[in-house]
Amino acid sequence: MHIFQMNYRYVCLFFWILSICCSRAGLSQSPDIPLNRDYYYLIDRYEILTGSASPGIHTSVKPYKRNQVAEFFAGLDSLRTNNNRRDKFNIDYVLTDNYAYTEYPAAKSGRPVLKYLYTYKSDFFSVDIPDFQMHLNPVMYFSGGIDLDRNVTPYINTRGLEISGLLAGKIAYYTFLSTTQAAFPGYVRSWIVRNLAVPNEGFWKVYNKDGVDFFTASGYFSFNIVKPVLVQAGHGKTFIGNGIRSMALSDFSNNYLYLKMDVKIWKLDYFNLFAQNYADAYASANTGSLGGTYPKKFLAHHHLSFNAGRNLNLGIFETVIVGDSTHAFEIGYLNPLIFYRALEHQGGSRNNVFVGADVKWNFLNHFSLYSQLLLDEFKLDEVTSGEGWWANKYGAQAGLKYMNVAGIENLDAQLEFNISKPYTYSHKDIYTNFSNYRMPLAHPYGANFREWIFSARYQPMPRLMLNLTGINSAYGEDDPGSNWGKNIMKSYLTRERDYGNFTGQGYKTWFKYLNMAVTYQLRHNVFFDLEFTLHDISSEYDPLDSRTTYSGMNFRWNIPKKIFDY
Repeated sequence: MHIFQMNYRYVCLFFWILSICCSRAGLSQSPDIPLNRDYYYLIDRYEILTGSASPGIHTSVKPYKRNQVAEFFAGLDSLRTNNNRRDKFNIDYVLTDNYAYTEYPAAKSGRPVLKYLYTYKSDFFSVDIPDFQMHLNPVMYFSGGIDLDRNVTPYINTRGLEISGLLAGKIAYYTFLSTTQAAFPGYVRSWIVRNLAVPNEGFWKVYNKDGVDFFTASGYFSFNIVKPVLVQAGHGKTFIGNGIRSMALSDFSNNYLYLKMDVKIWKLDYFNLFAQNYADAYASANTGSLGGTYPKKFLAHHHLSFNAGRNLNLGIFETVIVGDSTHAFEIGYLNPLIFYRALEHQGGSRNNVFVGADVKWNFLNHFSLYSQLLLDEFKLDEVTSGEGWWANKYGAQAGLKYMNVAGIENLDAQLEFNISKPYTYSHKDIYTNFSNYRMPLAHPYGANFREWIFSARYQPMPRLMLNLTGINSAYGEDDPGSNWGKNIMKSYLTRERDYGNFTGQGYKTWFKYLNMAVTYQLRHNVFFDLEFTLHDISSEYDPLDSRTTYSGMNFRWNIPKKIFDY
């Protein structure tokens, strides 16, 4: 058994025993709100319109706790009583979805099914007795469409189950299980073939020649050791940042085993994440991958944020990727109060360390300005020399959210710019690059790109949402025999040159993406989508030239819409 696996279990056991000994009645606890771009948009919207959020929410670390979001939405009395039926519907939706933490009377169903089902609008089945609370919901995602550029019929068929609740009011738990068979539009299928992975997912199998078959599982338990200190152990993802993308840690890759510790004191939030990632994955079961164990590596991340007043959040963070062919882990990284770079230097380690900062400023009750900066390696004299030294590696993001554009109620827009220098996130080998299961842990492009994203949402009536997303990006692509810095799975030791590097070097590639979607909420958390996607890649490297025009419809029950915007 590897040293990290042993100590990981000991740490989990230690916190479990400590929680039993030290926890007290009355500690506020709840499950998380699962990562969902549409759901978190609603939270962003009303935080910006009101100029403040719940004191317990630091928006640069996601997911949020349900009880904190419920507390914030319960205080939106002025918006609930105005004449805007759409805002009232959205607020009622979030309060109903989190009724267990607000005692929201409108969440109770007037007509339960068979007496025991849907006693509350948001739960297929629920239990609320002393010392035990459970919310159980089926999960379904059925979609079908037409790929106008290929002779295939894309579809998604997902069935699953979601369970969450509380034990003794002190321990929150959550689990999500689903099985999926899918044939994706052409550009997603090309991505799978090129990267030997299914976006956002883990182990997979070929299904009916053109499709894939995979199982999705996530879950956790969490508790407060003392009131300010929350511990969570589970299998899932974390998103760091306030944008559509994250340059620090995103939800793009597969789920991973983790231990989190979150300390909230005064206006400060100190977040720690310790995770086990996969350094590689040998394609699907159909290629013989079941014959061995996938190689592992480990991630440690800490993030300190400060809510400076009602509308300004400042954060700094540090991340280290640890591993080698023996899967060793330095126990010192489990210390939540140390700088990883100092520990690395003290031990003579050459692990991969990132540092960075983020900021968000809400202003004028309509706007939110946000930014994120990640430094991989940086030398000021090499930057000022202008000679394009390969190791000046960084990623940066800047964005603006605008609510009620030009005074039009429920018309919201977002503009975001992202950039990453060549070789950012890569390292000497697969054990120390910033990837998991052959997928980037940050931006889905990897590195060596510039990207503009525009998103607009309009809600013409309470249950109807119109969404438009456009992306225009340029990056430098690698071919199998070259390494210009985009593919983070390649070692930077195989780089093409030490000097003369610039963003977009390599085979010049242009990416354009347009998605238009109409979503109607049939009843609570039951959605019907119509969508149109245009995806176009043109490149000096001919094998990458492709165009996909896709039209389709989705039926979703208790599951977010799948987004393939890369």
